Amino acid sequence: MTRKRAGAAIAIGVFVLAGATLGGSAWLFRDRASERLVRAGVVPGAEYYVVAQNGAQIGFAASAVDTSDVGVQVSDYFLADLQTDGTTERAWARIVARYTRELHLQSFVLTLSPEIGPLRATGTVAGDSALTLVFAIGSERPDTQRIKLPGVTVLPNAVPLAIALRGKPSVGSRHHFTVFDPMAQVPASVIVHVQAESLFTVPDSVRRVRGARWTATSEDTVRAWKIDGGGLITGWMDRHGRLVDGTLLGLVPLRRSPYELAYTNWSNETRGGVRIAEDRDIQELTAIAASAPIGDKRSLARLRVVLHDADLAGYDLEGARQSLAGDTLEIRRETASIMRASYTIPGDPAQFGATVLAEPLVQSDDPGIRELAARIVGNEVDPRKVAQRINRWVYDSLEKKISFSIPNATQVLRARTGDCNEHTQLFVALARAAGLPARSVAGLANVGGKFYYHAWPEVYLGDWVAIDPTFGQFPADAAHLRFVIGGFKRQAELLKLIGSLRIEVIK
Repeated sequence: MTRKRAGAAIAIGVFVLAGATLGGSAWLFRDRASERLVRAGVVPGAEYYVVAQNGAQIGFAASAVDTSDVGVQVSDYFLADLQTDGTTERAWARIVARYTRELHLQSFVLTLSPEIGPLRATGTVAGDSALTLVFAIGSERPDTQRIKLPGVTVLPNAVPLAIALRGKPSVGSRHHFTVFDPMAQVPASVIVHVQAESLFTVPDSVRRVRGARWTATSEDTVRAWKIDGGGLITGWMDRHGRLVDGTLLGLVPLRRSPYELAYTNWSNETRGGVRIAEDRDIQELTAIAASAPIGDKRSLARLRVVLHDADLAGYDLEGARQSLAGDTLEIRRETASIMRASYTIPGDPAQFGATVLAEPLVQSDDPGIRELAARIVGNEVDPRKVAQRINRWVYDSLEKKISFSIPNATQVLRARTGDCNEHTQLFVALARAAGLPARSVAGLANVGGKFYYHAWPEVYLGDWVAIDPTFGQFPADAAHLRFVIGGFKRQAELLKLIGSLRIEVIK
C-alpha cells in the first residue's frame, strides 16, 4: 500500500466535487434573463477563477449562468494539474445543470476526464420527488438508479444563487436546502450559514505585457458574504450569488480574476509541459505528521494519540475498538473474544438492519455479486471465517491502483482494480450478499511515519471489528484511527481536519 493509494480519496473529493461546486463555460449561453431573477440580482454571465496551491497556480475554474423565460442553466468547468506521488495529469471536470426559474433542479450532466474517471453521470428529476440517475465509468456498463427526493432539490453549484434569490444576504441568517451531491449520489439536508460580510479587491481590466502575458491595470471593490454549508459549499459570495473567493473543500484556494489572468497566462506558461513542484502533491498536502514513529503496527495491541487543534464534535471516535477521553483517543486491536460471533450466517435483517441490505453503490443484491459471495463463502456459517474468506479474496483479487472516481461495487467487480475505497466498497457488498453485517468507515491510517486518509470496512462479530482488505489485515492494525462511519458523503467530512489537526503519539 503506497501513500498514493492510502490517500487517494482526498484527491477524489477535491477534483470531483470541484466540478460540482465551481466552474463553467460562458460561450455556451445566450444573453436572456427572466424579470424575476434580474430583480433578485441574479443575472446571466460568467466568472473565472485562479486555482492555486502553495501560492502557485495549478488550475482554472469558471462559472456561467444563463437565464431564460423558462429556467436557469448553470454550467461549471474545472481544469487542474493533478499530482499524486510524483505523477502529474491535467484533469478536468464539467457539470451542466438545468433549473426552473425558482431554482428547482430539473436535470444535470456531470463529466470527468479520463484522468479522474472517466465518468459520466446524468440525472433527470420527475416532479420534485424522484431522480433517475444513470452513472457510467469508462466503458463499463452504466448503472441506473431511481433515487427518492424529499422535495425541491438543488446541486451544490446553485446554493449561492438560491441564497441570492431570497434577497440580499444578511450576516447571521440561515438557509435550508435539500442538496443532491453527485459524488455521494444521495440527497442531503444542508443548512448554509451566512457568517460574515467583507469587501474584496479583485482585478478588473487587463492589458498585454511582455509578449503574450497579461497583467491587471485596474481593480474593483466587491462586497461579499461568507457562507458555510458544512463543507459542501464554502466561500464568499456576492449579491448576485457568484463566488468571489474561497477554497476547494478547504484545501486549494481560488480567487476571482479576469479570463486572461485566470486561464490565458497559466495556459501559455504550461504549454511546453506541466511543471509541478514537489510540495504540490495532493496526497502530501493532506498528510498529517505523527509526533513519534510507530513501530511494528501489525503486532501493536494498543495505540494512544492526542488529537490537537481540531473540533472533534460530530465524528465517530467512540465505540467498538476506540475510546475517547477529552482529546485523547485510544485504539485497542480486537482480541479473540471479540472476534467470536453469537450468530450464524446469514445475519437477521431484523437485528442488523441496513448493514445487511443493499444501498446505492453497494449493490449486494446484484446477481453477479451474490453469485461470487456464495462461491467465496461456500457452506461456511461462522461469521468470522466468512469475513476472513471475503477479506482474503478482495485483497488477492484487486489490483492495487490509484483511482480518482466514485467507488461502485458492481463496477469494481468488473474492473478488478482500485484503491482503499474500491476495496472497501466491494468487500461490504460481498459481505452483505453473504448475510454478514458490514459497513464502511474512514479515517486516518499510519503509513511511512505519517497519517493519511484511508477507508476500510467493519464487520459485526462479537462487536464491530475493523478489517482491511487493502492492506490484507484481519483485524486491522491499531494505527487505524476511525473518524466517520458511512459511505462517501460522510468521508468528505474528513476534509475539515486538514491543515488543523495535529497528532501526538503517546508511547
